[in-house]
Amino acid sequence: MSKIKIAAPAKINLTLEVLNKRKDGFHNIKSIMQAISLYDYLTIQTENSDKIEINLSGNSKQIPYDEKNLVYKACKKFFEKANINNIKADIYIEKNIPVEAGLAGGSTDAAAAFFGLNKIFNTPLSHNELEELCATLGSDLNFCLNGGTAICSGRGEKTEHIATQTEYLTLIKPLGFGISAKEAYTKFAQMKNKETPNFTDKLAEEFNTKFLYNSLELAVINDYKELMEIKEALPEALMSGSGPTFFILEKHCPVEFDKERFLVIEDLHFITHGVQKI
Repeated sequence: MSKIKIAAPAKINLTLEVLNKRKDGFHNIKSIMQAISLYDYLTIQTENSDKIEINLSGNSKQIPYDEKNLVYKACKKFFEKANINNIKADIYIEKNIPVEAGLAGGSTDAAAAFFGLNKIFNTPLSHNELEELCATLGSDLNFCLNGGTAICSGRGEKTEHIATQTEYLTLIKPLGFGISAKEAYTKFAQMKNKETPNFTDKLAEEFNTKFLYNSLELAVINDYKELMEIKEALPEALMSGSGPTFFILEKHCPVEFDKERFLVIEDLHFITHGVQKI
């Protein structure tokens, strides 16, 4: 029997420029993604079996614990790639990252599963092979695997790491709903004006808050009064990913939000790593 615990950090998008739609249905993007000090934790325990068994459990009622979960899919792909066919894996997912929030909670958990299983089985797969597996499951898994700060392109799976700034941040998320990536990108496709400023390259050259930008914020903000409330109270706030979470680069929130309607997570900071053993 083997056991390991993996920390899986959330991410924010400092920039997100949505470009052209691809033949595979995805959009090309250009984004600076940043790992932050908000973590899910995966406890992975394995033992020999006469077949492949994958059992998921956790503390959240908002996610499935069956084959629909990205962690389950990651386990299955890992065992196939590593030619492992006689193992039982029990995985407990401690969710602290809000679900459907634009923070890559599902993606980072799946990346943590790949990473943790590779550690347990004494690295049968190279880092490049792990990245290839990550790319088959989602656009931002590669970033979640490696973390830090990166310029992400393609559909998000291509990463180029850059220096990480020393910054604090606060997250503000409306309670009671999430926004799926599919919904946000569909609304973006319906926009008439899709011109995108080249802020990703500018922010990579000079870290200045005037270059923070998200194409998807413009696509969804008018459809949700809660998002408008955040933006009106904090004009400098930026939506992360497909939302609905916003962030400000402040250690504490200067505005008080109704706790029954908004989740505020303060005193977070930028980090230089991705998923890691603890």
